[in-house]
Amino acid sequence: MPKKHFEPENKIEKWLNEQVRKLGGKSYKFISPGNPGVPDRIYLFPGGKVYFVELKRIIGKLSNVQVWQREQFRQMGVDVKVIYGMDQAKEFVKELKHEVCTTQLPSICNQ
Repeated sequence: MPKKHFEPENKIEKWLNEQVRKLGGKSYKFISPGNPGVPDRIYLFPGGKVYFVELKRIIGKLSNVQVWQREQFRQMGVDVKVIYGMDQAKEFVKELKHEVCTTQLPSICNQ
């Protein structure tokens, strides 16, 4: 029986970063010395829309410190989107495109 193939996290991240840029957004790697467990990426869009995203392989799971950090964000009223695998990354891009096209950069949708 062949092994099931799972996309590596870095491949998902690279693809997602490209999609964010195509939608007019900016992608930043989030590294915060002394604060382990912060989300992998910050995505910024015109109009002030900010997304904090933690990427995982489809079989990955959040570490205890990531769960704790996510709760810290939540207590501040900030959502952290956790994306498991390429399928969820594609769904997230659909959500982003819908939001960008309807509220922020309608011109992107006409391309």
